[in-house]
Amino acid sequence: MKKELMSGNEAIARGVYEAGVRFAAAYPGTPSTEIMEEFAKYDGVYAEWAPNEKVAMEVAIGAALGGARALAVMKHVGVNVAADPIFTVSYTGIEGALVIISADDPSMHSSQNEQDNRNYAKFAKIPMLEPADPQEAKDYVSLAFQISEQFDTPVFLRSTTRVSHSKSVVTLSEPQRPEDKTTLKHNAGKYVMVPINARTRRVEVEKRQNALKKFVETFSENKMEINDPEVGIITAGMPYNYAKDVFPN
Repeated sequence: MKKELMSGNEAIARGVYEAGVRFAAAYPGTPSTEIMEEFAKYDGVYAEWAPNEKVAMEVAIGAALGGARALAVMKHVGVNVAADPIFTVSYTGIEGALVIISADDPSMHSSQNEQDNRNYAKFAKIPMLEPADPQEAKDYVSLAFQISEQFDTPVFLRSTTRVSHSKSVVTLSEPQRPEDKTTLKHNAGKYVMVPINARTRRVEVEKRQNALKKFVETFSENKMEINDPEVGIITAGMPYNYAKDVFPN
């Protein structure tokens, strides 16, 4: 298999391409910007900058409702701008698949705050994956789209500055060619969130949460390292590397 030295953002873009995604929308902002720049370089894809994160989110939702695998990309503060459609698409689900990249910025290297968007995942009842390095960043994108399709849900992928901009060797795979199912299905009860429909969909969200709780107990990316049994550390994302640094045994 081919290997390349990639940043986390380059690896995410590659993972999106390998997952067979052909549509992505974003609003630029460090540390997320390079994801869309790199994705746009691949053949056969459609990538666009939106005037703001809410528009990027809504056009990605539109593509997903049409049956496509779609991506929306923004930095952490952009999720505030896009929150309105994000909370509603959690209720409606999608026809295809939808992944939302939230590039958080702990320590505020280029941001006005360091909000922790893991709270958005809990608040909106949307599953979230957190890669620890560029290889996981690439691999988790494909997993995110699979989870989105399996559970009829948007999925967050949370990066951070240290994941987005650090580099390591990444093993590449051949791009998938998923079946083209871009056909709009009219289903007012599922997609028109007037109150009477939203109340019904709220019940479906809780059913999905219960199914996801069972799924995560056997999720392939839950990993355990047994070294010194005197100390146990539970972690995810870049903090895994910090913990490994401080407690190598």
